[in-house]
Amino acid sequence: MFTYETADQKEVRRFRIAQFNGRMATVKSGEDTVTGFVRSVLEQESTTPPRWTITIIPNAPKETLKPLRPGSRARPFAEDYF
Repeated sequence: MFTYETADQKEVRRFRIAQFNGRMATVKSGEDTVTGFVRSVLEQESTTPPRWTITIIPNAPKETLKPLRPGSRARPFAEDYF
């Protein structure tokens, strides 16, 4: 799990919407970029200005898929007509 802390209300709103809709969210923290599902958005009430702690469950990067067969041969000589 990745924990991220922010005071930006627009960013917090984006994370809450992603959590509610079950979408993935992306966070850039320094040089690190994490993409995953938002697990929780918690407000720290004792701080001024208000701060939020966001927990993200990162997803593993997807492998590139290899085509099962060669490309389409529907028009192999199409350039001859131009």
